[in-house]
Amino acid sequence: MTSLHASLKTPIFPPTNLLRRQGRECSLVGIKVRKSSPTPIACLGVGVEAPDSAAEKLGIPKSKEVMEAEAKVLVGTYARAPVVLESGNGCKLVDVEGREYLDMSSGIAVNALGHGDEDWLRAVVQKAATLTHVSNIYYSIPQVELAKSLVASSFADRVFFTNSGTEANEAAIKFARKFQRHSHPDTKEPATEFVSFTNSFHGRTMGALALTSKENYRTPFQPVMPGVTFVEYGNIEATKELIRPGKTAAVFVEPIQGEGGIYSATKEFLQFLRRACDDAGALLVFDEVQCGLGRTGYLWAHEAYGVFPDMMTLAKPLAGGLPIGAVLLTERVASSIAYGDHGSTFAGSPLVCSAALAVLEKIWNPNFLSSVSRKGLYLKDILEKKLGKNPHVKDIRGLGLIMGIELDVSASPLVDACRNAGLLVLTAGKGNVVRLVPPLIITEQELDRATEILCQALPILDENSSN
Repeated sequence: MTSLHASLKTPIFPPTNLLRRQGRECSLVGIKVRKSSPTPIACLGVGVEAPDSAAEKLGIPKSKEVMEAEAKVLVGTYARAPVVLESGNGCKLVDVEGREYLDMSSGIAVNALGHGDEDWLRAVVQKAATLTHVSNIYYSIPQVELAKSLVASSFADRVFFTNSGTEANEAAIKFARKFQRHSHPDTKEPATEFVSFTNSFHGRTMGALALTSKENYRTPFQPVMPGVTFVEYGNIEATKELIRPGKTAAVFVEPIQGEGGIYSATKEFLQFLRRACDDAGALLVFDEVQCGLGRTGYLWAHEAYGVFPDMMTLAKPLAGGLPIGAVLLTERVASSIAYGDHGSTFAGSPLVCSAALAVLEKIWNPNFLSSVSRKGLYLKDILEKKLGKNPHVKDIRGLGLIMGIELDVSASPLVDACRNAGLLVLTAGKGNVVRLVPPLIITEQELDRATEILCQALPILDENSSN
């Protein structure tokens, strides 16, 4: 059978452009084939067109047309920025009009290796050409190898794969309740309740949503899962009364809150949670969906505190842009889970796990992690020097390359001004925090450029506050 050899320097077009049928003919769009390679067979007797001529023939729509089409066919759940992105390379993105952007959002902390990383692309192309999906009815080598690497690099003994961060937290909820039932077989009503914290974000599905503090996220869908109590993040005294033997199944906490506003836990707080959970027979769950896998300069964010959980949930950067989530568990917790207790059709597929192995191998490198720490310190320093004296800037905080700039006004005008100047950043918290989560490969020169754009855009806050 003919093999496909894709140039690693070729931009990959969206999947909908890969195969087009016109009557009885097919054309493969967006993939360059080396002249020495055999022609890939999309359907019998059909060759490959060069991307430029194919795109021109298809008449790729511009931004306005795309946005108007989106409004007619997609459910209106996203308040999107008015940008239609088409390609990316490293820390740069390009829209359909050819405008370039410096990406300090990385797909909401997903594209840790930037856009088009060659090792990631090679892993995806090679596995796509051999085996994409088999379901969890069968074994596959990439899934086992990824689990082995995650165990070797963490506190965990076992791994359960999911497709997203919210699914990982849903699994952790179920595992916590099953653990309590398994650990207390003679108890009529084992512990089923959970403790979560202010400014927390754990996902959008019904269980994870119940653990998420923002009321406006939960209210339209009430009643969500009962039995969750919220307490002030970092408040040891207030939390003491809430972690109770026979009642609390688990405590869910983000070592560094991303969506909530880039708030970092203290070592004392996490140490307290560890002791309190042990005393109460509850499980401690760290949600590192956004702050984990190198973003803090540590492979796992909790390593900075020297406190280790019973379970940890992962997702965003793990497969470099492909959908994956994971729960890492100790053997003590995993031993309570039996065949049929949980499952997923797509989770841990050979394709996605191959991509994740490429990502984990790079980020796990001590030199890579050291570079993240160094660039994080550099970023914080230049932000404080250039933005810190602005009267609208209340705080600049974070660790590694997860950084927040807290303002005394809405951050939206600043985010819009930055985008218009070619810089993509995010909001967080109550909309008053600028969130910076760039690709971990970003250079100091690119951080300088991002800071300069932020600095030049700051006057928009004066205009907004006066209006």
